[in-house]
Amino acid sequence: MAALWIQNGYAQKLDKSIMPNAGNIIPRLASVSFDPNRDYTMPWQSGIAGLGYNVAAYKEATGKDKLTTLDGLFDPALKGRVTVLSEMRDTMGVIMASQGNDPSSFTDDQFSQAIDELTKQVDSGQIRQVTGNDYIAALESGDVIAVLGWSGDIFALGEEYAFEIPETGGTLWTDNMLIPALAQHKKNGELIMNNYYNPEVAAQVAAYVNYICPVEGAQAAMEKIDPALASSEFIFPSAAMMERTFVFMELTPEQNDTYERTFQKAIGN
Repeated sequence: MAALWIQNGYAQKLDKSIMPNAGNIIPRLASVSFDPNRDYTMPWQSGIAGLGYNVAAYKEATGKDKLTTLDGLFDPALKGRVTVLSEMRDTMGVIMASQGNDPSSFTDDQFSQAIDELTKQVDSGQIRQVTGNDYIAALESGDVIAVLGWSGDIFALGEEYAFEIPETGGTLWTDNMLIPALAQHKKNGELIMNNYYNPEVAAQVAAYVNYICPVEGAQAAMEKIDPALASSEFIFPSAAMMERTFVFMELTPEQNDTYERTFQKAIGN
């Protein structure tokens, strides 16, 4: 969405001279295809789409200790007790990666191949539902055992649940801050962004939301708040962990419309 706003001229270029804290952005998020120099956007929070599951229920249903592949999510033993995300980029990205294709650079045929797999799993009843993060309640109630979900959600559920980046890779996504083209108080927006890139402030936010913190220095600040969270790779991932993720390919408005329509049809909307 941020890419589409920039492409259409809906965002204002940021004045980094009044945003000194912008230099605290973590390297992995400092440059993205739709905004290489972060001229228009700053990451708010980031996360990973991957495999979440109830550890005990998964073991009981499958006899296995860990869920690490998409094939494992589609194990017939879990039929009807699986959900995937209604966010097209996350679900399709993980499926494409499992098929050996690169979600950061793919063809129409490769997207269609992934759609075929999704359609098959929906039509067979393997996938119970396609959801936003309301899968959390389904996991807690026991209606669902395993999900294609988001790292912060699963981490926040506690030790009874586990999150794994699929062996073939997970989607790295970012919620971005930007200033709309017609905003009349641009400087106020820039000052707000600058405030959130203060490591002390960023640590407070990260302690609350449990998603990947985009701010260098926040990990040290987190030590004062909660040392256990400071050591969490879900909040402060290692370089090795980040290398197992990919960013979904930037789409043109036309591609986005086409892929979204195809995806919605596959999930029954």
